Amino acid sequence: MTAQLLLSELQNLIQESKRKSPELRSAAEKSLEELKSLPATSETQFAADLSRRANFPSPFIIACGTRNAKLIAIAVLCLQRLIVAKCLPRDRLKEVLDALREATSQGLDVQLKILQALPSLLHNYADQLNGELLGAALAVCSILQSSKSNVVSNTSAATFQQLVVSIYDKAVAEDEDDTQSPQVGEVPAGNEVIPVGSAALDAYRGQRPQFLRMGSLSQTFGLELIDSILANHADIFLSHKEQAHILRSRAMPLLIKLLSEKHNFPTTVRVCRILYIVLRRHIEILPSQCEICFGLLTHMLDIEAAAPWKRAICMEIYRGLYADPALLRKIYSLFDAKEGKKMVVRDNVAAFVRIATEKPTVIGLGSQSTFPAGPSTSKDTSGDQVVMEAGGVGGMIGGMVSTTETTSAGISVELSTVRVSCLDQLDKPDPPYLPESYIYSLVLTCMSSFSEGLAKFILPLTIPQDGRGKRKGKQALAVEGDLQLPPPSDADDQLQKQNQTSQSNRKGTQNSQIALNPLELETSRNFNEVKICAAMIESCWPAFLATCSTFLYAALDNDFYHSLVRSFQRFAHVAGLLRLSTPRDAFLTTLGKAAVPPNLFSTMASSAPSTPTVESPTSHSNQKGILSVDSIVSQSTHASSESRRPLALGSGAPFLSTRNLLCLRALLNLGIALGPTLGSAWSILFDTLHQAEYIINTAGRYSNRHSGNPNSGGDVGSKDEQNSLNGTYGGEVAAVYGAANRMFESTADFPDASFLDVLKALTKSLEDVRALEDEPPNEQHEKIALSPTSTLSPRSSKQSHRRISSISGVTVVPTSHLGDDHFALTKLGILAAMNTSRLTGDDIAATGWQLLVDNLISITSNADLNAAVRIKAAEVFHEIINNLVVFTVAQYDASQDGVQDRLLDALQAEIAPLLGQEGDRPASARSADIEVHRMALDTLKSILERSTETLVKGWETVFDITRTVFRGGVTTTSDISNEDAVSAASCRSTKLLRPAFSCIQLICSDFLSTLPNVCILKLLDTLYQFSSQPDDLNISLTTLAMFWDTSDFIQKGSDSFVFEEEIFAVDSESATKKAVANENNEVSTAALWVVLLRRLRRVTKDYRAEVRNGATQTLLRTVDAQGEFLVPSAWGLSLKFVIFQMLEDTVRQLDSIDNEDQSSKVDEVKSWTETLIIGFNGVAELLTDYLAVISQGSDFPQLWDHLMRLLSRSLGKGYNDLTAAGFTCLSQILSSITGSMNIAEELIETAWDLWMEAQPLDGSEKPSQKNGNQKALIAYSQTFRELYRLIEARMTKSRVENALNALFAAVTQPDSSGYSFDADSLSPLQAQVFESLKLIRTNIPGVPSIFIVKAAELVALPFDIDPPEPGNRKQTFIALSKACIGLLETLILDNLQDEEIYTSGSLRMALDSLSIPITLKYSFNREHKAPAIWKLATTSSLAILKPALPLLTTSSIPEREHQRLWKRIVKIASGIAKADVAELSEAKSATSRKSSISSDEEFDISAFRELHGLIIPGLGAPLIPDKTRRSYTESLFYTSLIHPPDAKDLPQTSTEVLAHLYEPRMGRTSDNPPVRRVKMSYVCLDELFALVARHDGSTERVRLAQAASPFLILRVGISLRAFIADQPLRGLMPLPYTQRVELLHLLRSTQSLECEPRAIPDAPGVSSETKKHLHRLFPLVSRATRVAARDVEMLEELGKIMDAIGDEMGVS
Repeated sequence: MTAQLLLSELQNLIQESKRKSPELRSAAEKSLEELKSLPATSETQFAADLSRRANFPSPFIIACGTRNAKLIAIAVLCLQRLIVAKCLPRDRLKEVLDALREATSQGLDVQLKILQALPSLLHNYADQLNGELLGAALAVCSILQSSKSNVVSNTSAATFQQLVVSIYDKAVAEDEDDTQSPQVGEVPAGNEVIPVGSAALDAYRGQRPQFLRMGSLSQTFGLELIDSILANHADIFLSHKEQAHILRSRAMPLLIKLLSEKHNFPTTVRVCRILYIVLRRHIEILPSQCEICFGLLTHMLDIEAAAPWKRAICMEIYRGLYADPALLRKIYSLFDAKEGKKMVVRDNVAAFVRIATEKPTVIGLGSQSTFPAGPSTSKDTSGDQVVMEAGGVGGMIGGMVSTTETTSAGISVELSTVRVSCLDQLDKPDPPYLPESYIYSLVLTCMSSFSEGLAKFILPLTIPQDGRGKRKGKQALAVEGDLQLPPPSDADDQLQKQNQTSQSNRKGTQNSQIALNPLELETSRNFNEVKICAAMIESCWPAFLATCSTFLYAALDNDFYHSLVRSFQRFAHVAGLLRLSTPRDAFLTTLGKAAVPPNLFSTMASSAPSTPTVESPTSHSNQKGILSVDSIVSQSTHASSESRRPLALGSGAPFLSTRNLLCLRALLNLGIALGPTLGSAWSILFDTLHQAEYIINTAGRYSNRHSGNPNSGGDVGSKDEQNSLNGTYGGEVAAVYGAANRMFESTADFPDASFLDVLKALTKSLEDVRALEDEPPNEQHEKIALSPTSTLSPRSSKQSHRRISSISGVTVVPTSHLGDDHFALTKLGILAAMNTSRLTGDDIAATGWQLLVDNLISITSNADLNAAVRIKAAEVFHEIINNLVVFTVAQYDASQDGVQDRLLDALQAEIAPLLGQEGDRPASARSADIEVHRMALDTLKSILERSTETLVKGWETVFDITRTVFRGGVTTTSDISNEDAVSAASCRSTKLLRPAFSCIQLICSDFLSTLPNVCILKLLDTLYQFSSQPDDLNISLTTLAMFWDTSDFIQKGSDSFVFEEEIFAVDSESATKKAVANENNEVSTAALWVVLLRRLRRVTKDYRAEVRNGATQTLLRTVDAQGEFLVPSAWGLSLKFVIFQMLEDTVRQLDSIDNEDQSSKVDEVKSWTETLIIGFNGVAELLTDYLAVISQGSDFPQLWDHLMRLLSRSLGKGYNDLTAAGFTCLSQILSSITGSMNIAEELIETAWDLWMEAQPLDGSEKPSQKNGNQKALIAYSQTFRELYRLIEARMTKSRVENALNALFAAVTQPDSSGYSFDADSLSPLQAQVFESLKLIRTNIPGVPSIFIVKAAELVALPFDIDPPEPGNRKQTFIALSKACIGLLETLILDNLQDEEIYTSGSLRMALDSLSIPITLKYSFNREHKAPAIWKLATTSSLAILKPALPLLTTSSIPEREHQRLWKRIVKIASGIAKADVAELSEAKSATSRKSSISSDEEFDISAFRELHGLIIPGLGAPLIPDKTRRSYTESLFYTSLIHPPDAKDLPQTSTEVLAHLYEPRMGRTSDNPPVRRVKMSYVCLDELFALVARHDGSTERVRLAQAASPFLILRVGISLRAFIADQPLRGLMPLPYTQRVELLHLLRSTQSLECEPRAIPDAPGVSSETKKHLHRLFPLVSRATRVAARDVEMLEELGKIMDAIGDEMGVS
């Protein structure tokens, strides 16, 4: 590519020089030929070949000497290409440079090509380009720099600078290669002479340069050139003495002169840049000159000493210097640290103070830091600025800041910084526009860099080098971070990392670490540097503090404000680590003021209400302030969503801003970092925290008021207020939470001495509170008058003013507003929580335990203190104890027992002052006493819950504490002399019951196995007190269950008991105590068991039914559980002295009530009755289960008699429920008696007498009874069954009769309140009675007859009572009647051979009872389950009569009784045949009724035919009256009527049956429907024909035929009369089908009947044997024949009858 360019340009050059310059043309042609002669190879080879052709550049050099611009342009282009391609012969360099110099006068393009060639020339020919050649090259640049073209001038200046720098690069390379350029002379340098080159020699001489033969350079360019040299090769001046000498003697004087004079911006900038490099890199070789420079720079910072832009340049220099901590320490060591030297660093920092205060309005200085005013788009103003400006109408902090302050400019990244610093603006001919606040932003940056440099150097040196310190080393190195809010900053975490610890298993000072003091590390290699840092702090801290303090109240954006706070933080941190207490405390104090501004605090205190709201004890449950460990998590989570909400709650509501909280957080971080070394300075942190917490809580109250929350009141700890605070402060407060919590966590690693410093700082405020409370109100007001806020309204004498401990400048206000007692108490709790392991140490004084406990108890027991304070102290105290319990349990070993005793003793010591002089204490103090007492009990419960098996000592103390809830409740067991001494003490307050009882619950559930017997005795006494206390029913009931648990534990303690009668006696407490202490475990546990029974027995007399009943049940269960281990004698003692006495007490109580007006004590009677019922039930279970053992005792008869007396007295009271329980008890006891028990008959007879005497048959109700007597009657029946089993062999007729009467009376009682529906199944009572009846033996003479009578009465019961009204639950006895039908059948069939059942009328009465349901049938329409009662009666009747009828003729039954029996039999037969279908229940559907009637009809037909076969012909016996037979045949007549006739057609009572047989009646055309049971009618009709028909001619048959014949003739006649009267009226209409069928059946049966000859008398004038009935019917048949002319079949049947009559009469 180079060859082509040269070829083309040579050709152009030849063409242009044809006529103008032959010499040039000739040279060009030669060069062209040389170019063409070169082989076509690579570019590199081409360059090498061409560089060996010395004459090749000649045409170009010649062309540059011409004045032809075109030729010069071509020549310069080719020369530039040859230089770049390294094709230029080295021996032609001088000619080329001369040619280029001659061409500098040409146009812009040529000049630029020359400038492009020079750098390549220096680069490609560096070895050859030196000496004069180098000077020539620089001269070319110098000539071009004077060009009027800015492009050329600037480019040449840059090229010149590049060439100069390249020269220094070459010098560096020579130093590295240990080579040296040619030297032209020697110059003195101190005490020696050194060789130098041409340029250096010119510099030394200070005359006209011989080496650089060129015109003078511009001032700005020369300064830039020096700047470039120093910036790129500063080290050369340190290693080359000649260079240092030139810098010292030539450059620095010039720079100082230029700096001190007034020059334009470009010159000043360049001078300052050079000075900045010199101050940073060459201060050690130029100390005097630098000292002068520092003085000038510091002087020019004054507002009147220099222009603003010049001041800004000076500050930019200092910004760079402060950014290099090592340089700053070097400056201090070179100047400030040496005597006679200028105090450079101190003076500079002092100058910052002047700068900070020179223009307050520019930085927005005010009473509080604000945001810069003016248009802004930064993220700061979009969030936090809105928060700040929402503080009130007039200012940022609730109106505290004036309007002028809010309109100030301020300092911000956007408004107070520049994109390019002044030192970097070399292209500006004039000073740039600078924000007026720019210089202040630079001051802030310097302050930040100053503190950061100190921190980064000192902090790593404070880390201990042991294993634990190594773990923390990396954390300490990361000291700094962002403090931006929100969210919480990294600096909070980083600054406290060096002290971040966890609760470890440590005691006392084990593993405690304090940050090392670097000033004590004299052997350290950095010791001198450390001393310099300490000296810097001592020297500069006042000015540093003053500067930062000023800016703390300026208008800063977030970035600058956070940086400022970090500067404070770092400086104070380093001062603290170096143990420089004065600057440390000063910075802490200033941060405290910034966190809580004095004006804001004064306003808040003065605006607080003079009389605080009285707070309830529960309102302090959340009174842990902003440092609550419990609330940090919940509040910090809420903070993320609320972090941008304004802090202002309304006009006139002052409070902390986000920046106040930022300062507070920085202060807390310093507490974390410097904790072990703070000593008395802890008061600064606590005072600030106290005031901040007060303001935050007050802000919450304002929030609630402005939100209109009516329930918020003034309670700082309310839930609404906490929510308000969360929403108001958001992430800012959450960050403070975290920092405060970490600060207290860090105390866990403090040595004991350091921890005591913290503890004393907090307890001191408590001591001040108590001392001021004891002062007279006047003295208190005098103290308040001394404060600026003394204009506050005075409080009452009970709420006198108190002071808060203060630091310098902090306003003193009454504690009534600040609540320093609450603050200190809260922080004590947190402090103790973080030092739990320390407080378990053995040395209670060294660890702070004694100091802590004494202070807290003195507050909780002080009646003169505010109740809320005492309660808060109690909360803290108990929380500390709980934490210690958790720790001791987790780290339990034998050595922890002492800690447990210590904690229990502390609780007892807290309660003890509260127990005395209750009446002398005011009501408010008494209320607080109760609350503190309650909290102590809750803590005791917590101890028990957490201790589990680790609690092995202190049980006496535990019981003493729990019994303090009762007046006199701490009486020891040794003081008990009789049973009355263990009475229930009155409760001090109902609020104390539940907590104390919870402790007892835990003991009974988890700790019984760890209690000694003496403590169990104490436990039993305590249980009795809780069970009998009248204030809480639930506690009393629950205590009874705990009695059971304790009993179960006692029983497991021994397999058997050894009893002595004396321990059962009422006044046996001393004997009992002695027995409990017996070494024999069987005796000891027996005594405890007896004590438990006695305590329970006393509870059974409690006036509350629930407690009394529960105690009764528990006592009985307790005895039952131990029953298998009791011997007969023990059982006897237990029954006699405990159980029966318990029943006796209850019966006596009922007796006393019975003697009074029961109407006024209905409920009382009921409750005591229930108790006695429970007692009887329990006794029944006991005796049932263990009667075999009990009956073996010698005193069993006496026990039995005692029980019978108790039952008799109870049953005689007439209470149904009690009667039921008494008989149930007796029944169960009797059921357990077996033959092997050998119980005397007299004891059973006693029970029988009791059963007979105490019949529960009185249906009247006493006022105290609401239930019916069904249960009593059931139990009564059950008892009979058990008694009958035992005395069955001794039963007599009279006993059976009495028993039957009693059972019958029981089942027929009119009391129906307890009845259930008994139509389908037996009621419980009926079932019991029925089962009892089935047990009775009938092999006793006389018993069957009376038994059958009673059974018959039971069968008839449903029909003897009125039907119940709808909704009435009256008994129906249907199911019982159905059951008794079967029983009656069995009784009769089993005793048919017993003539007494016939002669006594028992059988008659039985048949009479059975006939009732048969006769009623459908008329008894009460619903009941199948089979129907009449069907059962029918079946049983047939079953009885079938074997009984044959016996009637053989038995010597009286005639009258015989007739009565047949009368009942006929009644049964008639009942079977009849059925009033119209009475059938309408509830059934038509189909169901039809099906039921049909099936019932078939059943009755079958039964009737069977019964008819049994009684015929026996019914015709002569002993049976004709009336009975007529009744039977008449029944058949009426049942055989298929179509009901008119009443006139039926026989009348006063006339003969056939008296109106031939009388005509009125005809009718309406259809007469048949009866529903047609089949039964036909059966009865056929039976009627059968009775009249001729059989064997026996007397019985004749009597039956005679009785049936009139009804048969009338039956046929009625149908013929109806046909005769109705058929003519029908005309052509046929006879209804059913009537026609009936009539045809009658005609055929009549025609075919052969009647008994003696059954019907002969008709007058007619003689016949078997057709006499036709003669009686002839008139009707004759008339019917005339009517039936159109009915052929009917006429034919009538004709047959007429023929038969004719045959009888002899007419054919």
